[in-house]
Amino acid sequence: MPFIDNYFLFAYIWIAIGFISFPLILKYDAPYGRHTSSDWGPLVDNKLAWIIMELPALILCPLIVFLSENILSNLTKFFILLWVLHYFNRSIVFPIRIKTKKKKMPFIIAFLAIVFNIVNGLINGLYFSNIGYNYPESWILSPQFIFGIIIFIFGFYINNISDSHLISLRKGHDNKYVIPQKGLFKFVSCPNFFGEIIEWLGFAIMTWSIAGLAFFLWTFFNLVPRALSHHKWYKEKFPDYPKSRKAVFPFIL
Repeated sequence: MPFIDNYFLFAYIWIAIGFISFPLILKYDAPYGRHTSSDWGPLVDNKLAWIIMELPALILCPLIVFLSENILSNLTKFFILLWVLHYFNRSIVFPIRIKTKKKKMPFIIAFLAIVFNIVNGLINGLYFSNIGYNYPESWILSPQFIFGIIIFIFGFYINNISDSHLISLRKGHDNKYVIPQKGLFKFVSCPNFFGEIIEWLGFAIMTWSIAGLAFFLWTFFNLVPRALSHHKWYKEKFPDYPKSRKAVFPFIL
């Protein structure tokens, strides 16, 4: 039992750090993308940084799980497959697709993202290799799994269709920013963030785990402030920006 006790202590501390950090993340705009600033130290290539900072999550969690001596249930393998699907897209496919000519990001941002992905990969990898390795087949009939997988798929779709729309806009306008108009962009400035938040909410529900909860909360803590910054930026840059459009949650925020 000492491992389980220590694991849950580690996970709860990580969640507590998220709650403590949230006000600071709200206060300061993360200086990458459209908010890039050299005031935060040396800059590195944006595309390369994306790949390097997301790779730990793609590799670490599955590696820990599949090196485990415990026999994994098919459902546990399925959860890890969903993880790999998301992070393969995020660490390999997405950076290749984005148009970031000569764009940079502060090294400190890439470093902090690497730290986050290592800790997040550890928390989820250790959970699914030592605690949640034997989900029974009957779990797929549980309300948690059914409700969670629907939310996950819905969020994954929204996240990727929104990213694709943003990428297509940059292609057609000489890499300049324009007001997105399609899909959920009619209602919020950052449906891609909305999609990712509910994607990991779905993961937390379908796995019904402290690891999934920690990931969802940290996703919320990181992306809601980011969406608010984007929303403010759009309104300042475009005088005709739709006044009814929210930042991240349709009709709410």
